[in-house]
Amino acid sequence: MATNGRLIAGSHNRNEFVLINADEVGRVTSVKELSGQICQICGDEIEITVDGEQFVACNECAFPICRPCYEYERREGNQSCPQCKTRFKRLKGSPRVDGDEEEDEFDDLDNEFDLPHSDSEAMLSSRLNIGTNVSGFATPSDAYGVNPEIPRLTYGQEDDGISSDKHALIIPPFMNRAKRIHPMPFSDTASSISLPPRPMDPKKDLAVYGYGTVAWKDRMEEWRKRQNDKLQMVKHQGDGDDVDDPDLPKMDEGRQPLSRKLPIPSSKINPYRMVILMRLVILGFFFHYRILHPVKDAYALWLTSIICEIWFAVSWIFDQFPKWFPIERETYLDRLSLRYEKEGKPSELAPVDVFVSTVDPLKEPPLITANTVLSILAVDYPVDKVACYVSDDGAAMLTFEALSETSEFARKWVPFCKKFSIEPRAPEWYFAEKVDYLKDKVHPAFVRERRAMKRDYEEFKIRINGLVQMAQKVPEEGWTMQDGTPWPGNNVRDHPGMIQVFLGQNGVRDLEGNELPRLVYVSREKRPGFDHHKKAGAMNALIRVSAVVSNAPYLLNVDCDHYINNSKAIRESMCFMMDPTSGKKICYVQFPQRFDGIDRHDRYSNRNVVFFDINMKGLDGIQGPIYVGTGCVFRRQALYGFDAPAKKKAPGKTCNCLPKWCCCCFGSKKKKTKGKSKTKESSKKSKKMKEASTQIHALENIEEGIEGIDSEKTSLMPQIKFEKKFGQSPVFIASTLLEEGGVPPGATSASLLKEAIHVISCGYEDKSEWGKEVGWIYGSVTEDILTGFKMHCHGWRSVYCIPKRAAFKGSAPINLSDRLHQVLRWALGSVEILFSKHCPIWYGYGCGLKPLERFSYINSVVYPLTSVPLVAYCTLPAVCLLTGKFIVPEISNYASILFMLMFLSIAVTSILEMQWGRVAIDDLWRNEQFWVIGGVSSHLFALFQGLLKVLAGVNTNFTVTSKGGDDGDFAELYIFKWTTLLIPPLTLLIFNIIGVIIGISDAISNGYESWGPLFGRLFFAIWVILHLYPFLKGMMGKQSNVPTIILVWSILLASILSLLWVRVNPFLDRGGIVLEECGLDCD
Repeated sequence: MATNGRLIAGSHNRNEFVLINADEVGRVTSVKELSGQICQICGDEIEITVDGEQFVACNECAFPICRPCYEYERREGNQSCPQCKTRFKRLKGSPRVDGDEEEDEFDDLDNEFDLPHSDSEAMLSSRLNIGTNVSGFATPSDAYGVNPEIPRLTYGQEDDGISSDKHALIIPPFMNRAKRIHPMPFSDTASSISLPPRPMDPKKDLAVYGYGTVAWKDRMEEWRKRQNDKLQMVKHQGDGDDVDDPDLPKMDEGRQPLSRKLPIPSSKINPYRMVILMRLVILGFFFHYRILHPVKDAYALWLTSIICEIWFAVSWIFDQFPKWFPIERETYLDRLSLRYEKEGKPSELAPVDVFVSTVDPLKEPPLITANTVLSILAVDYPVDKVACYVSDDGAAMLTFEALSETSEFARKWVPFCKKFSIEPRAPEWYFAEKVDYLKDKVHPAFVRERRAMKRDYEEFKIRINGLVQMAQKVPEEGWTMQDGTPWPGNNVRDHPGMIQVFLGQNGVRDLEGNELPRLVYVSREKRPGFDHHKKAGAMNALIRVSAVVSNAPYLLNVDCDHYINNSKAIRESMCFMMDPTSGKKICYVQFPQRFDGIDRHDRYSNRNVVFFDINMKGLDGIQGPIYVGTGCVFRRQALYGFDAPAKKKAPGKTCNCLPKWCCCCFGSKKKKTKGKSKTKESSKKSKKMKEASTQIHALENIEEGIEGIDSEKTSLMPQIKFEKKFGQSPVFIASTLLEEGGVPPGATSASLLKEAIHVISCGYEDKSEWGKEVGWIYGSVTEDILTGFKMHCHGWRSVYCIPKRAAFKGSAPINLSDRLHQVLRWALGSVEILFSKHCPIWYGYGCGLKPLERFSYINSVVYPLTSVPLVAYCTLPAVCLLTGKFIVPEISNYASILFMLMFLSIAVTSILEMQWGRVAIDDLWRNEQFWVIGGVSSHLFALFQGLLKVLAGVNTNFTVTSKGGDDGDFAELYIFKWTTLLIPPLTLLIFNIIGVIIGISDAISNGYESWGPLFGRLFFAIWVILHLYPFLKGMMGKQSNVPTIILVWSILLASILSLLWVRVNPFLDRGGIVLEECGLDCD
């Protein structure tokens, strides 16, 4: 894109297009200077008709409206002119709508009825200037030598044996063999070829007109032979699902898969499954005993405990059974290179667009974002196949300036990384590694260049930190650029869309003269009164911009603090996506999240190892892991809401060994189904005949039919449906049909920039399916779960990839307040999904979602409900110790065996999970502890907040205000920030400690007999205290940092609850004072 290093800012709705440079500002008002009149509705250019005149929609007032808006108003609107309110008449070339009068002045039967014969590239010709002689591009007539004055041609040669009135014109296709949407000429006036219709003599053979010739038969046979060879290759491999795939391997290495499944050994998985079944049986006997043996003197406590335990059992089932088929995977990067990177030929690896999202540079430091971008630019992948898009949803000039500095430093950093193959390729973490890089007798040149690079990086850090210091104080008049131009994003809530291409254009290369990947800055338009849908809306804007600019078939999504730790991560994902036998049904490849900067003990379970190494492996054996929001490679077509390719069934097998009367009961059914299939086939054939009658395709399409755009999509979805689904951008709509990606071959930079500004305008998604069926799905703070769920409902499957070297690493909040706030946001998103129409409990039946996969999604949205029984269950031990009651009656031998078997089955299940998931016992225990801490705090608040938002429409936020911190490693670990989330766990902790003290004191005062019943209550209370121990340790580790208000509120609430219980103890007899004779004779 030749932007000459300018920042492109504009608003499609306001018809603005601004190019900002350091020394000049070029403002093109409404793009009038580029063409003629513009539409007053959408701001697009009004086309020129075939007669060479401007298109006029209203003959009364000549109000300027383009043809697409005119047809949209007639089809969907009030069918009248916006200015004079006169009803629109049907013009030539437009389809008929209800209420149109009969026309006598023209005959337009071809366009009067809206038949699905629109051509996507013809629709694009006026928007992209393809086929015209403006910008120096040759028209089809110039390129192929078709002279409009000699219409009697048969593939460029005139046959003297055919009379002049019997010739048929066959337009040759593009000679560059590029993949086209349809092999039709452009509808642009500068390139259209006016051809009179030539009748065909039905008595003559088709060979006279160019069909059925010997050359045609030879080419047809050659095409069939190639298809049979591919089919035999797939059959030899043993998988015949995708036999019609044009990308099937054509060489010997094609028989080797790019990846394979590694099932868990039966010696580990079979005992695990047996223990789960035994645990179910024990659970049944446990509840049978608990329900049939109530505690009459503490009925309320017993009933509360039973309800909580039943809910815990149900949630365990939803969590456990999706782990029934765990698998691991292995990739073969050498086979990927052998197949797609042959010596002496350009790389055939698929292009990838990488998305990086950021909002506030003061909360998300620009230096962290810069390291993420640098690791992407230095990735081990062909540079012409990588494009990095940075979404700045805060329109911050600090992010823009930091990205400009990053693009300059990348010219030094990228060649250094590739020259010495260093890992990781984020400079901050590379130079922070505590390794001796001199111990392996490295080359002196590496030592010299490494030291020089470290000095350059330190200078780069100083410049970035200087920008951050400048951004702390915003000028009253707002930020201005170097040439004095006001920064377009000074008003965060009201600014135009902005695009800047930093790298990958204008010949910008690294210091060694090599090309660099494309780096694009994007800030979508924001206006008051529009719902921008936060991160999901920003990601959808990136999808559309990237489709217009580069249109790679695969997308990688990372957060701004997640850098690429393994430079071959994209290649790892391509081993799944580009596998010709199994890759077509994969919607995304999810990588696990790994983190830097976490303390050795991982006190608050930030690594979340149990989820990423146990739960996700289990889901991979069903239909694939859920999408976790970052570190994920998508198939673009899956994000567009298309269904997964249907699995083709093998032909039915018949047997002639049985008599006919054995199959008589099945005969009628077969006949019926055959009849139905015949009617369906005939209807499909009639549709195809109608489409074929509108145009004559060239013979080359037989060879290219499997390589271009899927004809079913274009035939089943005419232009109107595409606009309702994807919005009114013909460039973007055309890009959705290109499954292999790529930009239309004649597109000019000006037209692409104009469309890029259009697709990031704030009103583009109106009356479309963006956020509903297309792209990232709206309706929840956790848009990642919804997006992955919708893809699985469309029949796609996902893959979980765990490379030996972690693919991505990020930073996690390590202090308790920030960690609880993060968990609160996740839980709130789950509550929003639970009360929405997309809830997996009732959504998506009858589609491609598998039952166990549904179990996992149900578990991911109902887990906040566990907070209520969990708080009640953690309160019961203190209540039992204060009252002397217990939730279980006097324990018999049978009950003792049941309880021991129950605890033993839980322990064995955990041990076996640690074994096949390769998880350490301390990780499992930390996960269990934080499940209790988060459950009684963040999940509880999220449940109440979600109910208020869904039922009452009240949107409340629990914010965390930062306090000061200590210096040194992991100093942030001990920081306590004031938040209401800290009160519930601290209250429960104090309440249980008070209960233990009172229980022990009571046992000491009452004698030896009271110690026996006390042990059960003490065990129950100590279980709660041990789970809250990380919270207690964090609070006591740095007492000076504990806010006084937290201690005051917690002690106050615990005291009130204790005193209130003593005052209104329901287990004391309230019959009044009992009068008895004292035995003394008062007389």
